[in-house]
Amino acid sequence: MNYLRRYFLRMNWLAHLYLSEPTAAFRIGNLLPDLAPASVLSAMLPEFRRGMARHRRIDAFTDRNPIFRQSLARIEAPYRRYGGILVDVFYDHFLARDWPSFSSQPLPAFVSEVYASFEPLRAEIPPLAYHRLEQMRSGDWLNSYGDLKGISVTLTRMAARFSRPTPIADGVTVLEEHYESFHSDFMTFFPELVVHVATHPD
Repeated sequence: MNYLRRYFLRMNWLAHLYLSEPTAAFRIGNLLPDLAPASVLSAMLPEFRRGMARHRRIDAFTDRNPIFRQSLARIEAPYRRYGGILVDVFYDHFLARDWPSFSSQPLPAFVSEVYASFEPLRAEIPPLAYHRLEQMRSGDWLNSYGDLKGISVTLTRMAARFSRPTPIADGVTVLEEHYESFHSDFMTFFPELVVHVATHPD
């Protein structure tokens, strides 16, 4: 399960970008561990590696956090095996939906800034990772997280990456069924994560 999330399908990218330092290389670095294998990333420049280190610290905090685990416990069969993936996506949905509660910069402006940073650093980014970044930009994935239709599209896209049929494409029904509970979890969890990032060095 953790293998699936970490190397193929972890999708809490909006949170990683929000929790980055406001430089292009750091932000992209904070996405790279989900986009390319460690063997490829080991040669990245220091400014990318700093973002990569924060990514791993965010993931470590998230995986052991009791509120995140409480969200996982809300997910039942046949979706349980994909619970970590789903909660990642659900939490990004709430971050996008409630963005003004966390940032004075409008979400579309923030996202446009992120997308615009990809091309100038293209030569420094592994091709596999850059391809995924371009898919993110061309499909405007980050802006799409704020509504349920966008979440449904995201989960359908993720399901297509599995080599065998999976129920994850219908996972938006889990969010709909427990919407307020997941939202409450997120609103407790995310401020804790923000404080953790602010008070623990990379």
